[in-house]
Amino acid sequence: MSPIKTAPAALRADDEQLRAQYIQEVLALLYPGTGERPVEYLVIPNARKPRLLVPADDRRVAAAAVRRYAEPQSRLARLKRDAVVAALHTGLSGLLLRDRLRLHPAEDTIEQYLGRHLGAGLRLSVHIGPARANRKPVLQLLDATGRTLAFAKLGTSALTRELVRAEGNALAAVGAAGFKAVKVPDVLHAGQWGEHEVLVQSALPVWQARAVLTAPRLAAAMLEVARCCGTSHGRLDGSGYWTRLRARLDAVAGHAEGSALRTAAERIARAAGDVDLSFGSWHGDWSPWNMAGVADAVLVWDWERFTPGVPIGYDALHHALQIGIGRSPSAGQAVNELVAAAPDLLLPFGVVHRQAVEVTTLLYLIDLATRYVTDRQAEAGARLGVLGSWLLPVLVARVEAL
Repeated sequence: MSPIKTAPAALRADDEQLRAQYIQEVLALLYPGTGERPVEYLVIPNARKPRLLVPADDRRVAAAAVRRYAEPQSRLARLKRDAVVAALHTGLSGLLLRDRLRLHPAEDTIEQYLGRHLGAGLRLSVHIGPARANRKPVLQLLDATGRTLAFAKLGTSALTRELVRAEGNALAAVGAAGFKAVKVPDVLHAGQWGEHEVLVQSALPVWQARAVLTAPRLAAAMLEVARCCGTSHGRLDGSGYWTRLRARLDAVAGHAEGSALRTAAERIARAAGDVDLSFGSWHGDWSPWNMAGVADAVLVWDWERFTPGVPIGYDALHHALQIGIGRSPSAGQAVNELVAAAPDLLLPFGVVHRQAVEVTTLLYLIDLATRYVTDRQAEAGARLGVLGSWLLPVLVARVEAL
């Protein structure tokens, strides 16, 4: 989930503090021990609001890492990025970028590990994401000219190790699906570095010129993913999806939010009755920052939540909710707006019956909320981790109205 653009100042301050603390933890993990050879990174934009670490000893590589770091979501963000790139190119970064981190690691660093498997001469930049349970080191791998070669993810906890392995399996599955509308990364390496799970993926060509991504084109891409592992039809209570969802809910029933979710899910199942649902696959986190539309394909990355056998249309609902959270005055209002928009969102997927639309939409919200509770996002400091502040009240009210 993305942070709310209008997050309270206290939440923004907490996130900044957690990010600053996290960069120390990440570098200690990537460059363990104490040795002689120094490694130095520039902190972008600064140590108080770290977003990216880039090599301090090569302006060209550092500038390229910033330029390919992420797709700016606004004109202001694009201007800020371009200013940093220009400062690095011209040698004025010392005035704009004052914060550096220096280490003297011992042997067996992540650079050495990746060099053994992918070739020597790799340079790394490190992405620093917001606080959340599934946060993990994400490395941009560049060559000496600044060309982005690949991205690497490290699973460093029980949850993130599972997610990194899941993404490797997902990419193998969707990579063999013969997509036409969607392009996904290739797996270049999967292995273990010490106790950490490592997945290296090819870099999708996000630098290509953007093409207009119309609603029909986006729906066609999502439908291609929905069908990639086969589809089926049937009642909710006789489906494998309901069996798996109920097991997930049982596992979190001891949690107050988990108990409320299980009660809501059971009510949905009773209301579903003879409603015929379509089941297929979903990406699991199809959001504007995990995709890009270019001339010949929709580029889609971050497949760690890919799951087959879910009600078709989940990706469209998820994508709309992420946009709504960024635009609406509150996340709770974004949920209400999603429910209202669901008939139009699900129409391209063949979900047209009123009850099927209601059941599919509410099940999606149950599924997403169960993920949050299972991952313990609230304890990790995720801004939307406390479901009672946004999702649960709307969900319970909507379920009770069935």
